[in-house]
Amino acid sequence: MLQAEDWVAVAFLILMGIFAYFGVHRTLLKALDNRSDRIKKEIDDARRLKEEAAKLVAEYRARRESAEREAQEIVANAKAEAERVAAEAKAKMEDFVARRTKSAESKIAMAEAQALADVRAAAAEAAVTAAGSIMSQTVKGSLNENLIAQSIQDVRQKLN
Repeated sequence: MLQAEDWVAVAFLILMGIFAYFGVHRTLLKALDNRSDRIKKEIDDARRLKEEAAKLVAEYRARRESAEREAQEIVANAKAEAERVAAEAKAKMEDFVARRTKSAESKIAMAEAQALADVRAAAAEAAVTAAGSIMSQTVKGSLNENLIAQSIQDVRQKLN
């Protein structure tokens, strides 16, 4: 006699026969082929998207590197410009200091010359006054007045 497992096997074979008669296997294979085609299409789309993404990444990396180089050039140019401006300002400051020093030295030299002239004038005036006093006490008369006037003129001409 047939056991339960044998009946299950017989029922399975009958079911498979019915499926074959009605063409269920073709429908299953067609569905599997459609699914396979859809999966292949999705894989191809994914591959294409991956390639596009790789191109975009490469393009953005190139842009970033270009921007970094440009930023470095801008920084280098700014540093060079700052150094040039600093050197120019230093040169102008040194020139200004040199001119002010020269001007101060010139003013000092003029003040020294004026002081020397003032001292000479004061010395001449004192010498003239002293000579006039001495002459008036020692020499009398019109000779006295002529000698005093002549001496004052000589002293003023020599000292000025």
